[in-house]
Amino acid sequence: MAEAVEALIFDLLERVAKGNRTCEEVLDAWQTLGPKLPVREAANDLARRSRQTVVRITAAGLALLGQRKLSKR
Repeated sequence: MAEAVEALIFDLLERVAKGNRTCEEVLDAWQTLGPKLPVREAANDLARRSRQTVVRITAAGLALLGQRKLSKR
């Protein structure tokens, strides 16, 4: 299950890296996930604050994506 959650996290990071998203857009992208997954719970926490809050990738998120791309080579 850890690998599945990791893949979902990278999917989210890749989506957000392409451009800023609102919490609502993030949640819409994750509708198919089960409610017990930590990634989905984190998205729900964001949405509770404000559905129009802008979600941006951080420097740490970009670094993580870069490391993943290097490790796939």
